Amino acid sequence: MLLAPLRWALRIAFLILAAIVLYFAVTLVQVWLTGRQYDPHPAGAILVMGAAQYDCVPTHDFQARLDQAAKLYHEGDAPLIVVTGNKQPGDKCTEAQSGKTYLEAKNVPKAAILEAGGDDSYENIADAQPELLAHNARVVLVTTDPFHEDRSMAIASNLSLSPSPTPTQTSPITGWSTVPYYLKEALGVGLGRIIGYNHLEWLHDA
Repeated sequence: MLLAPLRWALRIAFLILAAIVLYFAVTLVQVWLTGRQYDPHPAGAILVMGAAQYDCVPTHDFQARLDQAAKLYHEGDAPLIVVTGNKQPGDKCTEAQSGKTYLEAKNVPKAAILEAGGDDSYENIADAQPELLAHNARVVLVTTDPFHEDRSMAIASNLSLSPSPTPTQTSPITGWSTVPYYLKEALGVGLGRIIGYNHLEWLHDA
């Protein structure tokens, strides 16, 4: 008789754990499926999620995102590209500045490129949102790595934008090396839905 409360406590703990595992698994599948979507269409702007740069030169990962944005621009899908990202202490350029320079070398006119700041995904989009709305560019094509697409689109939707997925097709992060990124993004999306994407500062962005 004395063991009955303990059995009930263990059952409840097991059910809670099973629910958490199931929620994470479903979220992981959703993140993976979103990363496989590619939906270019006429939009107000192309939103490029920031990534690392060194000495004003975008990393290969960031270049892949920028190349995708340039491709969409030259195909006439949007008249504007918004590049995002601040800089780390000691950097000469922000991620946005290095992205703009790179896009200009890809024959994207300077007037077609807008810059926004931000130290993480939420801040990137939150900083870009007022500029996008000022240019009547509520409909945006979100360009980032496939594993990062779901969270980026969710943030954009929460900030009154209408996003569509256009992940880079040439990311250097491929194969089994994407597994930890997808796991991290599933955790971020799962928690973001519960506590808000603006409370994920601890989640180091891709």
